Amino acid sequence: MARIRRERSLTETLLSITLGLEAAMMFFASLVIFGLDRLDPDWLAFVYGGIFILLLVAAAGVQRWRWGIAFGAVLQLALIASGFIEPGMFLVGALFVALWAYCLVRGHQIDTAKAAWLAGQTAATPAPEEGDAP
Repeated sequence: MARIRRERSLTETLLSITLGLEAAMMFFASLVIFGLDRLDPDWLAFVYGGIFILLLVAAAGVQRWRWGIAFGAVLQLALIASGFIEPGMFLVGALFVALWAYCLVRGHQIDTAKAAWLAGQTAATPAPEEGDAP
């Protein structure tokens, strides 16, 4: 028996993709922080980076709920704050926050327009009569 999948909103999809890209970027950022000896001891770059990657992946999975979006927004602030460890992360974090905000706003606009269009289509479609056969 095939399982019916829940239809995801465009906002949920775009935010999940953004968080996934941030997780991949954080892997490379951890390597940079390790290589530049920004933390003492060096291996803490992998520990903190790994924890942050796990948080980003977990946040990508809960974007359907409002608290999940808020959790993702908090992680955006933490991404910018990682610039205090490696200054280049201020720029990278700001770019990802801009992408996050764009996906949130534009995804919501498209989801709203799609819902209105579907409601219009449903209202325009006549209901089948009892005696009509498909």
